[in-house]
Amino acid sequence: MSDTRTLFKRKGLRCTRQREAIFETLSMCELHPTAEELFWMVREQRPGLGLSLATVYNTLEALCGATLCRKLPPTRSDAGARYDADLHEHLHLSTEDGRVLDVPDDLGAKLIESVPRALLDSIEQRMGVRIHAVRIGLFGESRRDNADSPG
Repeated sequence: MSDTRTLFKRKGLRCTRQREAIFETLSMCELHPTAEELFWMVREQRPGLGLSLATVYNTLEALCGATLCRKLPPTRSDAGARYDADLHEHLHLSTEDGRVLDVPDDLGAKLIESVPRALLDSIEQRMGVRIHAVRIGLFGESRRDNADSPG
């Protein structure tokens, strides 16, 4: 039995060829695709699968419900939600062209750690809540002078 089938069984998900292909493609993808982008990726990789866009949307909802992926909110008004099968806590950087990139873990951790505890305490007190996680959204555009430089 494949790892995906075992994982689906553990999560109580029915494992179809389409669901398996969608999950495996998403798991190998670093691009945080929209449902439509994922649809075309799977169709290209497995042309005879018989896949509909509705199946992709339904599968992504099932995968999110089973905590096998997460839905990232749209970063632009003309774009759909994006999906990420990498569930470890990490930050994302959204670019002006709609891409969503993973911030390197060490830099993301430094950013989160730099949020003063006193500020979080003040927010908790003023708003009557208990903060259990901090997620920061980063939005940027490519710089022309070092567009090819990752760091």
